[in-house]
Amino acid sequence: MQKETKKWYASWFDSPYYHILYKDRDDTEAGIFMKNLTSYLQLPKNAEILDLACGKGRHSVFLNELGYRVTGVDLSPQSIAFAKQFENDSLHFEEHDMTVPFPKKFDAVFNLFTSFGYFENSEDNINTIKSIKAELKHNGLGVIDFLNAEFVKRNLVPSEIKIVDGIEFKIQRKIKDGFIIKNISFNDKEHNYTFTERVKAIELEDFKNCFKSLGIELLHCFGNYQLQEFKEAESTRLILIFK
Repeated sequence: MQKETKKWYASWFDSPYYHILYKDRDDTEAGIFMKNLTSYLQLPKNAEILDLACGKGRHSVFLNELGYRVTGVDLSPQSIAFAKQFENDSLHFEEHDMTVPFPKKFDAVFNLFTSFGYFENSEDNINTIKSIKAELKHNGLGVIDFLNAEFVKRNLVPSEIKIVDGIEFKIQRKIKDGFIIKNISFNDKEHNYTFTERVKAIELEDFKNCFKSLGIELLHCFGNYQLQEFKEAESTRLILIFK
């Protein structure tokens, strides 16, 4: 059963199999990252944060527990439906397309865990950055937590098999036409499934050029969730702080 669409992320991220495959993401690490990040940014308690492409809301929940007023938005109806169980007076979730500005301004906008660069059309990546700029209050801060494309290229694992909940996921990776591509195939309940993840291999210089053209000031780059300095050959992440 083929489950691909032109917008692969719309079907894959809304699939229960996406959440099965990635169920073992490190929530402790995510929580530590949120503490490190908000401490570095010196965000006051009750600051308003937009978690852009929030998935099922794990970062939003951590941020809310730290005392912030958080709005989490995502394109996936199933993810937002799941996240709504965590809502309270200072934590809300909505379906939203991140290429379009959300109709409110925030003290900070976070785009976390490589929730960027999915689009076939590069203009949509630019529109997302424009939207983040439009969503920031005066002196508000934007954060994009992206993969380090150079590190991925140097350490690419062409193929592997992961067994999760009794499902054997066959994963193949390649770099083609400027995209990091992951093909995922598996069988469940006598049905064959194939999904493809495509993330643009955007590098630091690409972001810098884009920011410059949009009048955005890049304040700092970090290379991991401990907020150590970014090193192109070694860092696993590219975490951009800007305004």
